[in-house]
Amino acid sequence: MPALVLLGAQWGDEGKGKATDLLGGSVDYVVRYQGGNNAGHTVVVGDQKYALHLLPSGILSPGCTPVIGNGVVVDPSVLLSELSGLNERGVDTSKLLLSGNAHIITPYNVTVDKVTERFLGKRKIGTTGRGIGPTYADKINRVGIRVQDLYDESILTQKVEAALDIKNQVLTKLYNRRAIAVDQVVEELLTYADKLRPYVSDTVLVLNQALEEDKVVLFEGGQGTLLDIDHGTYPFVTSSNPTAGGACTGAGVGPTKISRVIGILKAYTTRVGAGPFPTELFDEDGEALRRIGGERGVTTGRDRRCGWFDAVIARYATRVNGLTDFFLTKLDVLTGWEQIPVCVAYEIDGRRVEELPYSQTDFHHAKPVYEMLPGWSEDISKAKSFSDLPKNAQAYVKALEEMSGAPISAIGVGPGRDETIEINSFL
Repeated sequence: MPALVLLGAQWGDEGKGKATDLLGGSVDYVVRYQGGNNAGHTVVVGDQKYALHLLPSGILSPGCTPVIGNGVVVDPSVLLSELSGLNERGVDTSKLLLSGNAHIITPYNVTVDKVTERFLGKRKIGTTGRGIGPTYADKINRVGIRVQDLYDESILTQKVEAALDIKNQVLTKLYNRRAIAVDQVVEELLTYADKLRPYVSDTVLVLNQALEEDKVVLFEGGQGTLLDIDHGTYPFVTSSNPTAGGACTGAGVGPTKISRVIGILKAYTTRVGAGPFPTELFDEDGEALRRIGGERGVTTGRDRRCGWFDAVIARYATRVNGLTDFFLTKLDVLTGWEQIPVCVAYEIDGRRVEELPYSQTDFHHAKPVYEMLPGWSEDISKAKSFSDLPKNAQAYVKALEEMSGAPISAIGVGPGRDETIEINSFL
């Protein structure tokens, strides 16, 4: 049962799309198991760049079946637009499977998300405003709309009515907004039913049968470990579980079927949105990382906050995910620095702390303790093996591996699909 989980080991945007796409040609299914169109993957194939939001990166690999699992929240208009865009570029999207149990992002979820963030003002979380959080809240409150509800107008109407009973009270009395009409929402949602029908499937059954037949299934997380609702830097997190355990609940497979868990690490650290970030840089180095690395959110379009590599959060990601391997991305971005700082611990109230503090207060006050590693100036984008890298680049990778607690099995040395050094096979 060769099932692999691939996830972000930092705050997201580590390059999961590149890693998933690299494996896509060797796997039978690629499954998104949580998040929504608040995630974004950039995949470069030849001279073509693809920005994916809801769709698994495996959709670009012929012979691979892409799956949107039950743990994902789906905006139908975004999904259909993304499919249309790929079809126009000659990508075959007909094999996509969409779980009938995935929850739908409704127009009122988007409205609530946006007005709530504005209402919070300086206390805002930094959401993408795409309705992700409110949709997961509806799911937990048992007033959510699922994909399968699009095929029973009576049930759909009842569920929309139940959801809007309270939401309209909040919108009109607290936010001074107009009430949302039930019929209008139902009518819009029903327009998606026939368009989505070819993709809707019992994905739990399909995936478990595939594993029983020894097919290779890759589970792809959105966001990153430090944005996990339970294990991230709460409350500045997403509304789901991108950690490895989320693959089991978000796709409907048992934990005993997972054979390998791969964490994606950027050779430095970035973050989008509000929240603590100990190694964040506000100087020329931070601006250089942002410029050279092209650090702009695929989904949000916002500039990413940039900082040096943080070994403390890498060790934490290893622990909470049970990581077996790392895929280190964007090593090429660090070319040109004489010395490269790496955060090996934090200083909190005069104490040296080498593990991620569980206290939100402590983490907000954490100051990075750096170890300086020698840099390199040689172009590494053409490197095909680990020995092709400059000695200092090799030493940097080995140091990160030792500090992070799991072997680095692949290294990204450029944005292209072929600009990767594979040290150990993931399969």
